[in-house]
Amino acid sequence: MKRYCLALDLKDDQALIQKYKKYHKEVWPEIISSISKSGIREMEIYLTGNRLFMIIEAVDQFTFENKALLDENNPKVKEWEQLMWKYQEALPFADPGEKWKLMDLIFKL
Repeated sequence: MKRYCLALDLKDDQALIQKYKKYHKEVWPEIISSISKSGIREMEIYLTGNRLFMIIEAVDQFTFENKALLDENNPKVKEWEQLMWKYQEALPFADPGEKWKLMDLIFKL
């Protein structure tokens, strides 16, 4: 299994953050299915302030490139991502067009 940690910000607006949290209590079934089909076995998202941290555990064959290809051909995933972008904003150091920013592991016990 591979593990990835990613970060992304939400717009710093408590009403929007609450709506975003509500969507994640009732994630569309098509999104859950898409995540599973890509090889992701576990996914957690944590929130502090307006910063999100995502932890992914995926099969060894998983790649973000393959996940992106699957998503590009899934209208429901595209709809979800467009909706979520109303609440999200890129990290200040993200590349143009980049949403979730992959984090580097700097310590492990």
